[in-house]
Formats: sequence, C-alpha cells, structure tokens
Amino acid sequence: MGISDAAYELPIVRLKSLFGTTFVVSDPAAVRRVLVENVANYPKTEMEKRFFVALFGAGLLGTDGQIWRTHRRIMAPAFDPRSVAAYGPAIVQSTGALLDEWDKLPDGAVVDMAADMTGLTLQIISRTMFSADSTDIVGLVEATLGGNQKAFSFNLLVLLPLIGPVMFRRKEKQIAAVFQPLDAAIAGLIAKRENQSGERPADLLSRLVAAKDQDTGSSMTAREVRDEVITIFMAGHETTAVTMDWIWYVLSQHPVEEARLHGELNAVLGGRAPAQEDLARLPYTRQVVEEAMRLYPAAPGLSARQARAADSLGGMDIPKGANVFVAPWVLHRHRRLWNNPEQFDPDRFSPERSADRPRFAYLPFGAGPRVCIGQVLAMNEAVLILAALAQHYRPRLAPDCTVALQHNITLRPRHGLKMTLQRRHGR
Repeated sequence: MGISDAAYELPIVRLKSLFGTTFVVSDPAAVRRVLVENVANYPKTEMEKRFFVALFGAGLLGTDGQIWRTHRRIMAPAFDPRSVAAYGPAIVQSTGALLDEWDKLPDGAVVDMAADMTGLTLQIISRTMFSADSTDIVGLVEATLGGNQKAFSFNLLVLLPLIGPVMFRRKEKQIAAVFQPLDAAIAGLIAKRENQSGERPADLLSRLVAAKDQDTGSSMTAREVRDEVITIFMAGHETTAVTMDWIWYVLSQHPVEEARLHGELNAVLGGRAPAQEDLARLPYTRQVVEEAMRLYPAAPGLSARQARAADSLGGMDIPKGANVFVAPWVLHRHRRLWNNPEQFDPDRFSPERSADRPRFAYLPFGAGPRVCIGQVLAMNEAVLILAALAQHYRPRLAPDCTVALQHNITLRPRHGLKMTLQRRHGR
C-alpha cells in the first residue's frame, strides 16, 4: 500500500510531503480522540468533501456540519435493525438468482468472481433501494459506470494551486454529464413516490422520501434525496462487492478454515437458503467475514482529517492545519494490536478473543458520529451471500489468476478475480 514499515510498529507516524505534514494514527486511544472525543477539531478536508460531492452529490460522504447532522437523523430509521431485516428476502432472492446462473455452467467453469459479486450487489442494492423499479435502474447504473471509469478518476494535478481548480471544474462537468440519464430516472422515481397515493413500496427510496427530522419535522428535498440515493447506491454496492471478493480469495487459500465454515453451514442450513433469522446461528460465518474485512478492508484509508486547532494525540503534538489520517489497512495489521497480523484467523473474532481488544483497533466501517450508516445492512448482506453460495460452491483461484491490490477509494483486485467453481452439493 506504499506505507512505511514504521507505521505498522509505532502508535503514530509523522510524515512530510509537498502537501504538508500528515500524522498516521494507529493508537486506539488517539483514534478515539480523533473520531469521537474531539471530532469537531478534525473535520474532513475541504478537498475531500469536494471530491465526494463531485462523485455523489451532497450526500453523507460529502457534507459536514448541520446539513450532515440533519440528513443523518432523517436517514437513520431507514437503517435501523427492523428496517434492515425487511431487506433480507431481497438479498437471498438475488443471491439465489446468481446460484441459478452458476448451476447452468459446466463443472469446473471459470468465472470472474469480482464481476459476479459486483453484479450481485448491484442487484441487491437496486431491489432494496427501488423494489419493483429496480430493473431499469440496474441497466442505467451499469451504463453509467461501465464505460466511464476515466471520468471518475482524479489525479494529484487537481491539488496544484493554478491548474488544479480548472481541472477540477472540468472533471465536475464530465461527471455531471455521465450521471444525467441516471439522474433523470431517479428524479422520475422520486416524483412518483411523492405523488403516490395509498401504500408505497417498503424500500429505501420510499423511506427517504417520507422521512422527517424528529427534531424539526423537516424532510429532504428531491435533490437531497437524489444525492443520498446515489451515495448509498454507489458506495453500498461497491464496498460489499469488494468485501466478497476478498472473502472468496482468503477462503481459497485456507482450506482448514473453509472446511469449518462448510461444517457450520451444513449443520445450520442443511442445503436450504439462509434467512434473516439464521444470522444469529452462523457465528463462524460472521467471523470469516469480519476477519476478511480486517485483512482487506473495503475502505483501506478513512478520510483525511485536518486539525482546526493544535492538539495532542498519544503524547505527540499535532499542530493546527496538520492532516491526520486513520488507515484501517495499517490499523488492522498493526503489530502492537494483533498477534500474527498477516495470518487469516477467523477465531480472532470469537467472543473470548474479542473481549479484551481495544474498540478502536478494528474499523471496517469507521467509527464515531460518521460511522457507516449502512454497517448492519452490509454485514447482514455479506453473511447471507456467503452462506448461500458457499453451501453449494467451493471457488478456487484459476491457474492464470494474478491477484494484486488496487486502491481507488475501495480496495479491489486489480485484474479481477478469475476463479474455478467447484460444486459441493447439488440443489
């Protein structure tokens, strides 16, 4: 990941570059101070907020202050445990459809697991977000993302004083043009829900359109709903997809742990599709997901924060204006926090071994006020997908598959993930 070895040994590392002084913070108490106790002193940088606004609009990732707090309050009920449980059937049904496709393939067929997981999570987020209207939206999203990766990429030139602002405005126009067809479709769906009489579909879009701030009674405008929909849609399906990629990769390299997973699935499910109520009965399956997210966090670097005022973290002076960086990739592999941190060991997340672990040593979804609003949905989704697919298939890396890391907001397999599907049980 291009990080010095000292970052995996020391609680806090100070780095200097052309862009100023940066502190990489891996001490759990200092992480707590940055993300919780003194969070007001460490807002997102203005450049990062503008970057996310360009990509997703003024949703939760790109806003701060009162707007962010209001939107977070309005959106919270759509992600509470009861609401999340209602999305379980869509997750299981979408995964079942992928199983049907795999079942049509000959024995030993090779698939691009990364592409399949992206397609699956796109279907899931579409069904939970838009229910009956999801089919048309999936096609528009695929068209938006498919041939426009260059429009979504930024380089360091945008940080330069003179040319940077010009390049950034040009990029913003490109992204807006790419999103125009999808925006028009989402605007139509929002208007349809706003004007719909009778019972609305029990999906995320309906919840956001109808939601009101408990403190003020206000609701979000159509544009605000659009920005939050795009944020959830894009960030939600991508992070779960890459999480599943790395789960399949680590299981293919660790047959003992994989066999134990299969044993739990056989005992609990016996070949049937998992359901929401099975989640509590699949503790090892969840531990596999948690350990894969430790080794390969979907967002390996949380947002950079900039100190508004001088502070002290872990006994180190932090000057005003310094960048402070909490990187789950580093934190999750830090040698002072984890025994044999490079080893895949799902039992790290057993209740016994988790009891004494510092709360801020493990941050797959961030922490504090800006903790990922969809973390419960994401965990449930990953466990249900793994339980459904691993019952019937044992994917193995294809002989010509080269696994390399690519960090571009999320952590992806650079060349995809070609895997051979080995059948376990028929259906």
